[in-house]
Amino acid sequence: MHFDRMFYIYKKYIMKKASLILTILVSFFFSSNLKAQTNEAFYSGKWKITVFGTPYGDVKMGFVIEKKEGKYSGIVQDSTGVEITKISSIEEAGKAITISYNAMGYDLSVQLEPADDDNLKGFLNNMYDTKGIRVKETK
Repeated sequence: MHFDRMFYIYKKYIMKKASLILTILVSFFFSSNLKAQTNEAFYSGKWKITVFGTPYGDVKMGFVIEKKEGKYSGIVQDSTGVEITKISSIEEAGKAITISYNAMGYDLSVQLEPADDDNLKGFLNNMYDTKGIRVKETK
């Protein structure tokens, strides 16, 4: 009889723990699903981009990207915010994008992927390390 009582308490304890763990896992699944849905236009906005180690030194520029009707488009700016050129194409591949444009007579492409919610990492022409920081608008 004493053994039955211990088994009942043990079973009740395990079921509570299992229920708690299952609830946490389901909550995590739904919260990550919601975040993925809100990041559909993750790259939209203004970005400060730095390309490291080019023959011209570390190059700073800006991208202004928007998503309309499911497609990205945008412009490239110099470090002062003056438009240099329009982005000729932006291709998505999973979480990463490739931004192609022409500047100073060169066809350039920047491959970027999220480092976190407000930072990007990647390469310019598969050679130069590139980092980006989201520019947050102050209101």
